[in-house]
Amino acid sequence: MKITPRFISETIANALIIGGTLLLLLSLWPTISSEAWYWGKKFERSIKCRALKIDCSKGPTSLFAPLAHSPTPLKIEPASKEFGLVIEKIGVNAPVARDVSVVDRNAYMEALRRGVAHARGTAKPGEIGNVYLFAHSSLNFWQLGKYATVFNLLRKLEPGDKVALIYEEKRYDYQVTGKEVVSGFDTTPLLEKVSEPTLTLQTCHPPGTTLNRLIVTAKLVATEP
Repeated sequence: MKITPRFISETIANALIIGGTLLLLLSLWPTISSEAWYWGKKFERSIKCRALKIDCSKGPTSLFAPLAHSPTPLKIEPASKEFGLVIEKIGVNAPVARDVSVVDRNAYMEALRRGVAHARGTAKPGEIGNVYLFAHSSLNFWQLGKYATVFNLLRKLEPGDKVALIYEEKRYDYQVTGKEVVSGFDTTPLLEKVSEPTLTLQTCHPPGTTLNRLIVTAKLVATEP
């Protein structure tokens, strides 16, 4: 086969198109895979609820909750019993780094490579006050580490959903009460005063950008040793 300038230019053009497509798919893969997992779990739950004749519209409680009077057992082993976060609805199971500075970029970026960060100066689980946790919802997992996408599905949480914190071997169950999007680096949710045990979860929104912050709030509803 004779190699001509046209053949070379077409080969280069095709390679660039294929490479660009693969790079785009790689960048979007965290979002695509997270969405696929979420909707797969939702479909599976719907099938089970129908089989057991349970009303799924009341939220992601245990399928056997009507038969029990104690907090619903977790279906997964927490990543950390010293300080861990479990949100079964969206597949979150991560260790929490405590007392992380929110003004030292190097400190919080390093903490976020190891899981979810707990803002220094905010309450600990079970205390009166605001437990403030923040984590990535990013696309560039190859740069930010294992937990770069841990909060990609945080936007799926709705009032009534359950969030579990494990702190010093004790479990604290919180129930989502609200969700909002604030612009840029608004620190109001971080500094907000509360009079009861409260949990706030923060991440970037939409995933892969730093345009806004998604804020999810929850209240303590149960404590389990």
